[in-house]
Amino acid sequence: MKIELLSVGVRAPRWVQAGFDEYATRLPSSWTLALKEIQPAIRGKSGNIDVFRRHEAEALIASVKPGHRLIALDLKGRALSTAQLASSLDGVRHDLSGLQLMIGGADGLDESCLERADERWCLSSLTFPHFLVRVIIAEQIYRAWTILNHHPYHR
Repeated sequence: MKIELLSVGVRAPRWVQAGFDEYATRLPSSWTLALKEIQPAIRGKSGNIDVFRRHEAEALIASVKPGHRLIALDLKGRALSTAQLASSLDGVRHDLSGLQLMIGGADGLDESCLERADERWCLSSLTFPHFLVRVIIAEQIYRAWTILNHHPYHR
């Protein structure tokens, strides 16, 4: 299964990249987890948030690969338990070329991204920094793999 995070933001702190890499490398070779960083819109003091989001949306949507299931991470999305995440991944891993997840920038995802997505997931009703979401998603994907493979990591 090929999974790719499309994430607005570049030059994450080293601890973020280390956390992401830690879980991505724990996955077996049959599961790959990659990260594609999207350049955030250049913000000025008098800028318009809607314009920033639209600019980022264009780059996100341009990165969507044909044949891949697209998930938007959004506060209004469907909340999943880890077991439900594992079940969702199990359901799509044999049917698709891959899975892509969109992580918005500081201002979230533009409506065009939400409309383009096949599904919307909510990690929590809490607000997380978008760089931290990379680590959380990587860990949850690894945890889902452990559930599907009866590994003791998830207890």
